[in-house]
Amino acid sequence: MTILGIDPGLDGAIAVLTDSGELVEIRDMPTLLDGAKGRRAVNPALFASIIYSTQASRAYCELVGPRPTDGTAGAFGFGRTRGIIEGVLAAAGVPLELIAPPAWKRSAGIAPGKENKDSARSVAISRWPSQAALFARKCDCDRAEAALIGVAGLLREGRAAA
Repeated sequence: MTILGIDPGLDGAIAVLTDSGELVEIRDMPTLLDGAKGRRAVNPALFASIIYSTQASRAYCELVGPRPTDGTAGAFGFGRTRGIIEGVLAAAGVPLELIAPPAWKRSAGIAPGKENKDSARSVAISRWPSQAALFARKCDCDRAEAALIGVAGLLREGRAAA
């Protein structure tokens, strides 16, 4: 059985894992400059092609929303991304569970807060040392978060080792 862990940001990622928590693949969130005023946005067709190719049976995604500091364009873009994720998964017949950041970070042993984003890389490298290269760069923290969101979902269901 294949499951997905999704970090929904424009710099986010899609992690493909087995139902026991083994990391199979990580794909960066597919974006193009096709948003409002040529801004970068998640491309629905490319996202759908990734989702359908995985033949996933379940997906776990970080539950996020606009923050008070977001401008209107940023908040709208964020809502558009969430809609694309939910719509594509629904069309593909992949059940989705949203997990709040404090919940999945607690499962992964990461302290809450943006200042701890790099901790996700350390945890991911420890969990999957043979695939450490996937998390080697500082910008790979979103890849690590996607993979750990998937593991947190599996832990909720009692299907992965802590």
